[in-house]
Amino acid sequence: MSEDFVFQGWRRADGRMGIRNHCLVLATVACAAGVVREVGRRLPNVVAVEHAHGCGRGGPDLGLQIKTLAGLVQNPNVGAAVLVGLGCEVVSTGLLKGVLARSGKPLETVVIQEVGGSKKAADQAEAVARRLLGELESLPREKGTAADLMVGLECGGSDTFSGLTANPAVGKAADRLVKLGGTAILAETTEMIGALGPLLKSAESEEVAAKLRANVDRQEARTREILGPLAGTVLAPGNVESGLTTIAEKSLGCIAKGGSSPIREVVDYGDRPSSKGLVVMDTPGYDIESLAGMAAAGAQVILFTTGRGTPVGFPAVPVIKISSNSQLFEAMPDDIDLDAGIILAGKSISEVGEQVLDLLLRVARGQKTRAEINGQAVFAIAQEGPAF
Repeated sequence: MSEDFVFQGWRRADGRMGIRNHCLVLATVACAAGVVREVGRRLPNVVAVEHAHGCGRGGPDLGLQIKTLAGLVQNPNVGAAVLVGLGCEVVSTGLLKGVLARSGKPLETVVIQEVGGSKKAADQAEAVARRLLGELESLPREKGTAADLMVGLECGGSDTFSGLTANPAVGKAADRLVKLGGTAILAETTEMIGALGPLLKSAESEEVAAKLRANVDRQEARTREILGPLAGTVLAPGNVESGLTTIAEKSLGCIAKGGSSPIREVVDYGDRPSSKGLVVMDTPGYDIESLAGMAAAGAQVILFTTGRGTPVGFPAVPVIKISSNSQLFEAMPDDIDLDAGIILAGKSISEVGEQVLDLLLRVARGQKTRAEINGQAVFAIAQEGPAF
């Protein structure tokens, strides 16, 4: 597989490799979302990103918003971007463009209040985006390998089979990717509660173990503070209906996505890893916010397992959906890319892990995921403090 794991991608100025070559049209604040949506309607080939952030929050949350929005623009799958702002917000186009000054990517800005309103802003953003799309078409492609890939690992709508089929199969694929020189990000700190012991054994150093412990302990303490005696049993309604009984049971299945590779590094939400191999990121368990953290760090693709089923994708980053059971695969064929439920029928975890890795390669070579085909991109940023 090492000699065969090659694809043609786009090498960015910072050396990272994109498996897509998108023009991003990004709102810097929620007030600009309507303009961005209109540009996306007119130009289906752009990636239009609207959200509910950019103002009305305290310092730490605003810092996360700036880091995450900038990280999305810097993601290797983005070749150019149009930043659309209102003109009086905290996270302004000027601020974000300043953060991105060394990105090496074409960046244009449109400010609604400065150009005379939403219609003129949409017209101007459309014109700029059309030009950038034309420029992106002429960019040459280069050979990429597994060592160029950073893959996010996510699970959502888990069931009793998630920890037996889909998650271990993704773990096998993650191990193979790491051996080939790539990087895998294990996220969702809340879903590590009750599974800290195995994670600590995988830590490559005392420093990594200490940060793992601190992150999980902090999240567990916060959960107990909010939920009291229910903290050890809190699960989503779908998890309970699917047979999961405790957060520890769910967590042990969740961390199986990381495989058996040593954990090289623990990073904060949205931060770019400095090490290759298996990395743990401190993210919420909420899928949408967790995906944003990994994408902001530079993940070009995300492996997303599910037992109940979810159509969720992410802007500019392909999300590969893997079902834990065949009933789900048959029930939601337009949303699921691969069925790991065949493990229950006799296929080995290793065999399905190779199928996951093969699908990952095909997506890196340009094959669209179901979420991409269906236009299911969703975006939100983790928040902690109150709104103002």
